[in-house]
Amino acid sequence: MAGIKALISLSFGGAIGLMFLMLGCALPQYNMYWPLFVLFFYILAPIPYCIAKRAVDETDAASNACKELAIFLTTGIVVSAFGLPMVFARAGLILWGACALVLTGNAVIFSTILGFFLVFGSNDDFSWQQW
Repeated sequence: MAGIKALISLSFGGAIGLMFLMLGCALPQYNMYWPLFVLFFYILAPIPYCIAKRAVDETDAASNACKELAIFLTTGIVVSAFGLPMVFARAGLILWGACALVLTGNAVIFSTILGFFLVFGSNDDFSWQQW
């Protein structure tokens, strides 16, 4: 039952994050859809870590290069997702209010992705590999 509660709360967090992103795009005073490009970063963020998790043997207690590279690439993707709306706002493509809404949505979405890997990332009876 704890897994169902976690899944519901993670989906609620994802919906709230996407709501902030859509508000930053679709409110009448903003009315620009350039911030939707951060959706690519939402899709790309977990991919390096998932690939490294499949390729790495978990029996080694020491850190290995593959996992460290995956964390580095994921960090670069997340930083890029936070930087893109700021660049758009600085260039005048979007307003700063829309930038703030998109950054709030980014924080919620990436914390939801992190929560997903914390809850379902372990190799116990109830893991994300079942889904």
